[in-house]
Amino acid sequence: MYQKYTTEALVLGAKESGEADRTLLFYTRDFGLLRARGSAVRAENSKMRYAVQIYTRSFVSLVKGRRGWRAAGANAVHIAGRDPLGVSAFARIAELTVRLVHGEEQNEYLFAALAEAHDALMRDHVESFATIEIVCVARVLYALGYLSAEALETALFTHTAYAGEHLTEAEAMREKLLASINRAIAQTQL
Repeated sequence: MYQKYTTEALVLGAKESGEADRTLLFYTRDFGLLRARGSAVRAENSKMRYAVQIYTRSFVSLVKGRRGWRAAGANAVHIAGRDPLGVSAFARIAELTVRLVHGEEQNEYLFAALAEAHDALMRDHVESFATIEIVCVARVLYALGYLSAEALETALFTHTAYAGEHLTEAEAMREKLLASINRAIAQTQL
């Protein structure tokens, strides 16, 4: 018998498979980045259908078998918002995260940075989506070791909040942040 794990996850991607199946790409609080097969999640009567839509934050139940992970259940915490600018900003963050993270490895800071950015970007009306995206990308790079907090001399990496005063601090150093982000991405050679 296989053990069932329940964890909070962000759905960063999905690939259609068969008539109603889907291969899901999760970034989880407990396991990091993983792919899981979702059987019949595209079926109209599926209970998981809305909880595993792309860019949704959910609690998922996962089973690890011989052939990899399988999604056994899911409950949505926060679905993708209606503001297309916020959704597209999170899509770019998700794409970068998938490119840079390799294998399953727990990273609490990275999950918190992504989850907080998801909450901030998936509101009905996002005003500072560009700044939130820049700060989140910087935090992703910092969490993965591509960016040094000392190099930027800022408190942005001591927490994962995207509140007004933090975004004001990021706006003040926007050019420096962008230069550091571009340099770090170029060094990854991906």
